[in-house]
This record gives sequence, C-alpha cells and structure tokens, in this order.
Amino acid sequence: MNLVNLESVSHSYGPKPLLKDVSLGIEAGDRIGVVGRNGGGKTTLISVIAGHLKPNEGRVTHNRGLHVGTLSQGDDLDPARSVAEIVLGDRPEHEWAGDAGIREILANLLGDIDLTAPARSLSGGERRRTALARLLIEEHDLIILDEPTNHLDIEAIDWLARHLSARRTALVVVTHDRWFLDAVSTRTWEVVDGAVERYEGGYAAYVLAKAERARIAAASEARRQNLMRKEIAWLRRGPPARTSKPKFRIDAAQALIADEPPPRESVELVKFAAARLGRTVYDLEDVTLHAGGPDQGPLVLDRCTWQFGPGDRIGLIGVNGSGKSSLLRLLSGTVQPDSGKVVRGRTVRLAHLSQELGELDPSRRVLETVEEIRKFIQVGKKEWTASALLERLGFKGEAQWKVVGDLSGGERRRLQLLRLLMDDPNVLLLDEPTNDLDIETLNELEDLLDGWPGTLILVSHDRYFLERVADRCVALLGDGKLSMLPGGVDEYLQRRASGAALSARAASGSGAVSPAAPSGTAASAAPAAETGPGLSAKEERELRKELSRLERQLDKLAGREAKLHDSMAAAAADYGRLAELDAELKAVRAEKDDIETAWMELADRLGE
Repeated sequence: MNLVNLESVSHSYGPKPLLKDVSLGIEAGDRIGVVGRNGGGKTTLISVIAGHLKPNEGRVTHNRGLHVGTLSQGDDLDPARSVAEIVLGDRPEHEWAGDAGIREILANLLGDIDLTAPARSLSGGERRRTALARLLIEEHDLIILDEPTNHLDIEAIDWLARHLSARRTALVVVTHDRWFLDAVSTRTWEVVDGAVERYEGGYAAYVLAKAERARIAAASEARRQNLMRKEIAWLRRGPPARTSKPKFRIDAAQALIADEPPPRESVELVKFAAARLGRTVYDLEDVTLHAGGPDQGPLVLDRCTWQFGPGDRIGLIGVNGSGKSSLLRLLSGTVQPDSGKVVRGRTVRLAHLSQELGELDPSRRVLETVEEIRKFIQVGKKEWTASALLERLGFKGEAQWKVVGDLSGGERRRLQLLRLLMDDPNVLLLDEPTNDLDIETLNELEDLLDGWPGTLILVSHDRYFLERVADRCVALLGDGKLSMLPGGVDEYLQRRASGAALSARAASGSGAVSPAAPSGTAASAAPAAETGPGLSAKEERELRKELSRLERQLDKLAGREAKLHDSMAAAAADYGRLAELDAELKAVRAEKDDIETAWMELADRLGE
C-alpha cells in the first residue's frame, strides 16, 4: 500500500535548490535510510514527506488516515511535565506496566532517568531519549527519524536497531551512523545536488551500487574512486551479513577492488610509530580514579595497571557514565589519579579532541586558523597543505575563507580536529570525533587516519567508525578495570546483556533506575563478576606486558591470515599453489589458536 507520494517537488531557501523536481513514493513496510552531505537537503526532504513543510513547487499526497510520527533534531517537551506524563500520557499505570513492549522501551531508553522528574531537569541527551521513547510507544503507520542515534551509547543503538527492524511500521531515517543504516534499512536514498538517488539495500549495498554506477558511467574522478575502493574493500573483509542485502550484480564492484590493499599497512605504521615514540607511551601503574576528583563521584579505575604502546589503535567502549572521557582526561594530564602513577613517554606529543568546543578566534578566517598552526604536514608518506586537508574535511573553495564566527557547531569541530592534526602529534585522544560529521566527511577522516602513524585512543558511539579505525577494543565495565575485548563490540554487547557490565555511576550505587525496568534488561544490570586471585602491582604489570605482547602477535597473525586468503583467491586455478597456501594457512591458524589460549589464561589470571 502506498503511504506517501511526492510528485515533481522542488524547494529552496535561496538561489540553490535543495530539492529539484523530486518524485518518489513510500510503501507500507519500507525502511529507508537517507544519506547526503550536511546542508544538502536531507532534513528538508523528510519535512516535506512528514507534511511539516509545504514545498515551493509540486504535490505531496498522504494516504487517507495516515498516522505519521516524527523525531526532529529539536523537541517540544513541556518543561513543567514529568517524564512519565510526556512519555506515557494518561495511560493508567496498570496498563503500561503490564505491557511488555512499553516496559522494554522504558528500560532501554529511560532506564537511568527518574520518571517523576520534570522535563526542565533533563540534560540534552535525556530530553532526546524521552522524545524518542514517547514516539516509539505511540502507534504510527510511518515513523520519520532525524538523527535518532544522537546521545545514545552503543548498547542503546543496538537495541534501537533491533526494535525498529522488528516493527512493521514504515520507516524513514536520516543518520550518519553507517552501522545503524545497515542494520535497519532495506533501501537507501542519497540527497545530492537537488536530486534523490535511490538504491536497494542498506549502507554496504549503497556503497557497492554507487561504485558500480560510477564504473559504468566512467565518471568518477581518481581520488573519490580510490576512497570508495578502500571503503568497499574494508566492507568485504567484514562480517558476511554486511553484503547480504544487495539485489544487483556486484561482479564489477568485486573486480574494482580485486587488487585493493588493506586500509592500513599496520606493521609499517607500528614501526614508524615506535621510531617516533620509543617503547613507552602511557603506563598506568596501580591507578585509582574517580570521575569527580579524589573520592568524588563514580569510581572509574580501581588500582588499575595497563599499558598503551606505540602504534596502538584502541577503541574505548562503555555505557554513558562509565568514565571514558575521564580516562582520556587522565591520559591528557588534565586530571590526576587519586592514587597510583601515570608514566608518560618522554617523546609523547599529544593532541586531545574533547567533547567541548575549544576557543577559536571568531574574527579569523578558516584557512588562517589552520595555517597559524602549520602550513604543511606529512601524513604517512604524503605531504599535505592546510588548504588540501581543509578540502578533504568539507571546507571546499570559498568555505576556507569563511569567518570562524559564522561556522556551525559541526564545522567548528572539524576545524578543531584539523588544527590538532596539523600540529603533527604522535598520540591522538579522540572523544566523539564523529559528532555532526556527514558520511562523506567521515570517509575522508577515516582515510586520513589510515595513514597516520602514532598511538590512537578513540571514544565513539559510531560503531562503524570505531570498528573501521581501531584495531582493538578495550572496555570500562564498571568494575574499576580496563578489559580487553577480543570479540570487539559484539563481545561488549554480550557482556552487557549478561549483566557483567555497569556504568561507573551504577557500580558506585548512585544510579537512578526506572521502577518499570524488568529484570534482565539494561536498566537492571547485575553486579560485575568477581576477579581472580589478588596480584601484586608488579605481578599484574608483568602480566599486562605479556598480554600486550601476545596481542601484538595475534595482530600480526591476523594480517598473515588475510594475505593468505587474498593469495588463495588469486591462485584459484593453480591447484598446486593452493595446496601450499592451504597448508601455510592451517599452520598460521594453529599458531593463532595457541596464542589465543595463552591470552585467555592470562586474562583469567587478571580477572578479565
């Protein structure tokens, strides 16, 4: 059944049209992801679809009796009303408390919010989750979401994706979260130059189809094509489910990436990083840290010993309130540990991108603001000018001469990141670097970081970016320790689902939990598992070093395994060579199994 039709719709707010003669339709059950550059017309398109904006030209038709629910980037919450009144309306308690679907929504989105609190007391993120919970509890034929993953942590994003996929409601979602797009959408619309290009499948299918179209048209310029090839190559190496949705031929796309190397030459980058940094980057020795200062606020680390080495690319994971930003501030030196010691390498040249926008001179031009740091920088084997890097991160042409005071929040964040990179650091601490970045800019940033030699510690709720840029994941699970996650984000979600992870606030007993949260949900996490037998600080430090050595071996073996797979694909017709490669692959896998077993034994001794 057709729900919404757009016929020859055009709309503009100035001389450049955001939508130009657009005709499309939405059917019952459609799940559509909308992508495109910031300012390119995505929000205008969904506002027209929802009926909130009348286009300058064309016609929009809604099916009779259509119920549309929208989540915009702002909200209309009444500051005097309580969270329960806003979300549940006038439903009697026995009705919503007895509804498993409503309880699930409350537990996963509002589990740490007091339902009796007035809206005026909520933070921006809490307001966002409240508005989303209200929308999901209501019944709609079509749900339209504008950046629904903002202010959600990885666990909540995972739950939201599963929840939306299980609903029969038609869905249109604007988001820069590529993992979320792949998880929920069956079609992708790209808003570009006033038109809406349509693709079958989620983000992975969209990238493949776009590459196929570009190949057929032979119209893609060299740098953009290389970026897309690297993106597709990475997608191909990921979980098979990523490419299960495309409904078109991908032979040509596979040919396009046949000789594409891995996104990063990890061994070469680690060697370069070690030359720049030496052996020591950060050593945490028996460190205790509270988020609010000595013995103040939630406990983040409890007598923790850990090493961050040269060339490490680590994704730091944890629920909101687990202390991720506090850990980055500890490493940056802006806060001191309650006890213990943080040993920082003598050659460390640090750049820290925090969630707060730093002071930028509002009267300066964008290019001047970057060139005052440095006019040229070496990234990997290539030299870049400040202007060229600005262009890669979305400041094209005249945008480089804009006054800083006229920039949006997202543009200022991009400018801050670029200023940090221009200072030629060898250690990067990035706290939510993807905020307000569109997908094209994210691709450029990932490609830039691929060639950056140094130690990278990253906090991000963007799961795709996290998995794409980081080589390993480490979690704060609420037990005062840093825990290695060999299984990455999936392992973290499994631990959360089993109740083996808490926020630092909940672990310290000061978290607010909704009374409606059923047992076994994210809002009622069980106490963290007990650690192993007590170890002295020296013993734990030695075990950590051995653990790091084994992890580096596993990384090298994973690289060898990937190269052997590529070699086997290339030698498909040479049965003798295939037999040799297969024997080598079995030997690598056996060695990898032995090292993984040793790693697990050490992890057990450390209580992880």
